[in-house]
Order: sequence, then C-alpha cells, then structure tokens
Amino acid sequence: MNLIEQLQHSLPKLSKSERKVAQVILADPQTAIHQSIASLAERAEVSEPTVNRFCRTMGAKGYPDFKLLLAQSLVKGTPYVNRHVEQNDSLADYTAKIFESTMAALNVTRNHVDNDALHDAITKLNAATKIAFFGLGASASVAHDAHNKFLRFDTPVQFSDDVLMQRMAAINAKAGDVLVFISHTGRTKALCEVAAIAKTSAATVIGLTAANSPLAAECDIVLSTQVPEDTDVYMPMASRIAQLVIIDVLVTGFTLDKGPEFREKLRLIKASLRDSRYQKTTENKE
Repeated sequence: MNLIEQLQHSLPKLSKSERKVAQVILADPQTAIHQSIASLAERAEVSEPTVNRFCRTMGAKGYPDFKLLLAQSLVKGTPYVNRHVEQNDSLADYTAKIFESTMAALNVTRNHVDNDALHDAITKLNAATKIAFFGLGASASVAHDAHNKFLRFDTPVQFSDDVLMQRMAAINAKAGDVLVFISHTGRTKALCEVAAIAKTSAATVIGLTAANSPLAAECDIVLSTQVPEDTDVYMPMASRIAQLVIIDVLVTGFTLDKGPEFREKLRLIKASLRDSRYQKTTENKE
C-alpha cells in the first residue's frame, strides 16, 4: 500500500484537524510535494505542529520525509487523485479531470470491494420476498436506477426518496424483506434514522455507503466503494458512478444465481418490449 492509498484508508481514523490535512493533500498531491509546511498548514486551516503530528501518524519522521514518501507514491502511480476543477480550467482540462477521476475511482472500488459482502448481499436479495431501495438527494438517483433494474425480476421491488414513505416501509418490514439504503457519506441523519427503524425488524438491512459511517452501523451488510470524494462541498461525481457499478454487480449476481431458465425469461421480457422502439435503420450505400 503506497502513501496515497494509506491516506485514503486512514481518513476515518484521523482526528478532525489531521483529516483536514489529509484531504488537502489528496485533493492535489502534486502541489503538496512542493509546498512548505507553513503553506500546507494554511491551506488546511490548521497549525504547523498539527501537520507535523499528522506526518508522524502516517509513519514519516517529519514533514520533509513525508513529502519524499508522497513523491515516491506519485512516481509509482496513484490509485486515486481527487483533481478538483479550477476556475481557469479549459473545457479540455476539466473534461480530462472528470474522466480521470471517474476511472481512478472505479479502479479503487474494484481493488477494495468486499467480495464476501457482495456475495452475502446477492444471496439475501435472491431469497427476498420484497426488495426496497432508499436514497435521498443525489443518492436517490442511484436508488432509482437500482429499482428500474430490479423491476425486470419477479420479486416485488420498491423505491422511495421520501422520508415519510421510507419510515412507513421500514416499520412494516418483515422477515424475508431486504431494504437497501444508499448514501455516499452515510451521515444523512434522516436516512440513518430510517435504517435504525428497519434494523428493529426481522428484515435484512444493506447499506451501499461509507464504511464505519453512522449508516453502516445500522446495516447487516455494508457495501463500500472506498471513493474519498468530498460531497460536503462538491456534487457527487465519481462516487455516484462507482455506486452504479456496484448496483450492476448486484443485478448480474442476482440474475446468474437464478439460473438459465430465469435468464431465458428475461430474454422473453426484452423481446416483448421490442415493438416499443423504432427499428434500426441503415444508410443506403451507393
């Protein structure tokens, strides 16, 4: 594990002030290796002793040693660099940044995904008598996408981005039901409260959320993308794409576990919808 990966994994364990230093470095490690300790402290809005303490926490002897380790990590290649768009970026610049961040985020998720948790989630979903997907704000779009994909199956499925409806569904949850809560940060109070209600039922509670978050604490199974994106300040971008890929993995596992006969049924459903589209046209070649 290089220093960049170590920083990402250490974020939840750091103190509030040390986490601010780590987030500044992760946002732009190239700049950090050329900064003085005073400059980095100013950017992170912490004291210089805090920066030194952070460096020792990360296993470095001091700030100069930390910068050397960081530079070595960058030479080896970073699994994720959160390159925020700057005011003066050109269209080509911010387009490249967005694509690079998204591809790097997917790579991080692929390398750190918990296959055992995925297996448990797919097993529970396959045995479910009813499935519900809940999300709020930007996470609601991911929950809605999951709902659309699971509608193809014969298991009753529900989607809600309304807290009151979610509460009622959680209160009425029964053994055999599976409730999936989606939140990148896992710190949305209303969603955590609904998950806590669901946990008191005999239903299975799955969280597509940050590990060690308040929401994760209420879940039986946690699926984490491990993408260090600061959605408190920025709209979720790469983290949302990573969540959608996890949903695709769940859908694929669900389908494969049902067997060939089930896949044939899905093929017939797809065929029945063919008339809802215009036929493909080909250009005449002279």
